[in-house]
Amino acid sequence: MTTHQLAARQAWPRLRIADWAATRDTVHMWTQVVGKVRLSQAPLVNHWWQVTLYVSPRGLTTGTIPYGNRVFDLEFDFCDHQLRIRSSDGGTRTVALEAKPVAEFHHQTLWALDQLGIGVQIQSHPNEVEPAIPFAEDTVHTSYDPDSAHLFWGQLLQASRVIEDFRSHFVGKVSPVHFFWGSFDLACTRFSGRPAPTHPGGAPNCGDWVSRSGCDGGSQTWEG
Repeated sequence: MTTHQLAARQAWPRLRIADWAATRDTVHMWTQVVGKVRLSQAPLVNHWWQVTLYVSPRGLTTGTIPYGNRVFDLEFDFCDHQLRIRSSDGGTRTVALEAKPVAEFHHQTLWALDQLGIGVQIQSHPNEVEPAIPFAEDTVHTSYDPDSAHLFWGQLLQASRVIEDFRSHFVGKVSPVHFFWGSFDLACTRFSGRPAPTHPGGAPNCGDWVSRSGCDGGSQTWEG
């Protein structure tokens, strides 16, 4: 393998679905917990853009979330394997990213927020999956392989970089490059302005009106 090929492989990490399925399913539920925290506090934006996560230099972040006269954020750090919670008044808390049930992660995350004086109530179960085990009862998803999680973030990082460049050449209405925790994918949407067909709906444990609201206005969607 040449130096150039080695550098390319390191820049574009390979991770087969079969090699991290158990970790992926657990992290998917964790991102739903964190995403629903943002959903519970952020003002509604068209196409549900206020609920997404964003690729960060260390993982996935909610970005700034309002809470009364304060703001806070949550970030999955897939380098040090911590969920980091920061408040604008200087408070910080962490939750370890390690092999544990979703129920435990859910409890620890809400407890850490409560310790910062941030009291939130989130929907009790995940969306767009079947079965939708309530977070507080989910002892099925317990896996976490740090190396796989880090590789996954590396893939998101490179895909986001490319999509950001692609996005920059479109002068019409276009979404941010963002990560939807329901479908667990990275997306960027360009709007043509032409009417779009009615979305067929049908996503498990997600009202059809949610999908149809998200697709108003005519669009092309590019997903990584």
